[in-house]
Amino acid sequence: MSVQWDGSPPDRAGRRRADGGVRTDDAPRTDDGLRTERPEDGTGRLPAPRPGGRIEARRAAQSRGAPGRTGAAEGGRAAGRGGRRDADRSPARDGRRGARRLIAWSVAGVLVVLAGAGGAVYYKLNGNLRSFDADAVAPDRPPEPTADAHGHRPVNLLLIGSDSRAGNNSDLGGGDEAGARSDTTILLHVYADHRHAVGISIPRDALVTVPRCKLPNGKWTREQSGQMFNSAFSVGNSETGNPACTQNTVERLTGIRVDHTIEVNFEGFAAMTGAVGGVDVCLPNDIHEGHINPNLGRKGKVVLAKGRQRVAGQQALDYVRLRHGIGDDSDVGRMKRQQAFLASLLAKIKSKGLSPGTLLPLADAATRSMTVDPGLDSAAKLMDFALTLKGIDLHEVKFLTTPWRYSGARIDLVHPAVDTLWRTLQADRTIDGQDATGHQADAPAPSAEPTPTPTTAAEPSPIATDGAPIRVTVYNGTSAAGLAARAAETLRAARVTVAGTATSRGTARATTTVEYGAGQRAAAEKVATLFPGAAVAPGQGAGISLLLGRDYAAGGAASGTPSPAATGPSGAPTQLPTEVVNEARSADDDICSNVSYG
Repeated sequence: MSVQWDGSPPDRAGRRRADGGVRTDDAPRTDDGLRTERPEDGTGRLPAPRPGGRIEARRAAQSRGAPGRTGAAEGGRAAGRGGRRDADRSPARDGRRGARRLIAWSVAGVLVVLAGAGGAVYYKLNGNLRSFDADAVAPDRPPEPTADAHGHRPVNLLLIGSDSRAGNNSDLGGGDEAGARSDTTILLHVYADHRHAVGISIPRDALVTVPRCKLPNGKWTREQSGQMFNSAFSVGNSETGNPACTQNTVERLTGIRVDHTIEVNFEGFAAMTGAVGGVDVCLPNDIHEGHINPNLGRKGKVVLAKGRQRVAGQQALDYVRLRHGIGDDSDVGRMKRQQAFLASLLAKIKSKGLSPGTLLPLADAATRSMTVDPGLDSAAKLMDFALTLKGIDLHEVKFLTTPWRYSGARIDLVHPAVDTLWRTLQADRTIDGQDATGHQADAPAPSAEPTPTPTTAAEPSPIATDGAPIRVTVYNGTSAAGLAARAAETLRAARVTVAGTATSRGTARATTTVEYGAGQRAAAEKVATLFPGAAVAPGQGAGISLLLGRDYAAGGAASGTPSPAATGPSGAPTQLPTEVVNEARSADDDICSNVSYG
């Protein structure tokens, strides 16, 4: 059944026209309240009572004060039968039967209206949704996660908040810059038991490798290293952004397969907060107009007051985008507030109940400004996915930021801590080193020989260069995805300049080798110390090239394989540093705690 829904009220009988309008109620009616048919009514209208029917006969009999009689034929057989039938019908019994018929028809009418409205709502949501091209997803993706003993798989959801100024977003965002950037990016890992989840904020200024991405004209870009993370969303410089490129970049960075991606812009975010009746937040001090817009030139009035408050629409957007006037004015502090806001939003939705009645208004608000991956490109898919999350306990939803450090005006991801984080999620273990059901990793079997501490577990120290920078080009000599990007991160952590990353023509290299040109042997040997077991050999070019082999892939740099720096003796991921775990926020934490930095 397909009904165009326009929100019009029903008529007295609770019916709607198929075109969404209200059925007019000005037609003449009989004394029994039935609507007579007019020539213009056409099909689908109720006809007038049939002449000579039971209603007319009963009315005539009642007017003569002789129930059950039919006039001159009063003593006839037909009259007797009719009299007996009508005599058996007491007014109370007629009332009960009429009430039952009325209830039955009313229930049927309500069901029809609900079915039509439901279909119309889903139709509307489908019309709201936009999805990106499946062909824009990189072909060399990390493998799908394995199922647990019960056949359940973890789910990885990429959440992107964009700052596109297209349409009404310009008014909400307070600017008119062209193109779009990713203001917020969180990788949400839902564990296989669907009762635990952890959201990882990725700093937008973090320096990463942006892989090949599809442009709006259908062409693909070249891989670029040392780029700000949020530049991936800007590839192609379109008004709507490039969420597929951000997904490709996250998969390359983490070695984790992203199952679904959802991008919401300013307008959609503001509408979502209104749909749930506002979200509770907290601030350590007053925020003025000048903090929201540093170009204002004056302090201005208070926009967000100190302490607890409920925000929606523009105020909610101001809260999650706020950088100035609180903490050290950094994006790191802003990520903390975004995590606190999402935790509070989840608590609000959970309190209202994850039912279609709660989710439909929220979905309607969100989908007006939402772009999703092809796997969530319908209202039914989106609702089904949302309902699978209803069993997650708020205390078991954690938020944290990737291990990071300042690098001038930018941010570096800290190794090996960030590698341990990705390996932990790949193994479907919580950030404190347990599986989602609370079991610790198995202890290693006793050994007569002490287990040596892996030398690669420590963060690479900066390479002494005597003032001369070392530049290295990285080549993946295997068929495993993501090796070059990971090796590049290791080099940058040691303050080595990465000139570029690429895949070798041959993909059967066995041993990792550092090749060097004239006068570069000493520098090549320093680079080799970062990759235990790597060979050093003269090369054809003038610079230094790192050729990654199967030994490096087997050591864990390939997607989905724990690296020596991220695993303990038993093969399970080592625990994250205490300071990283302690910074994590639970969705049920106090909304006034941990909302600024510096």
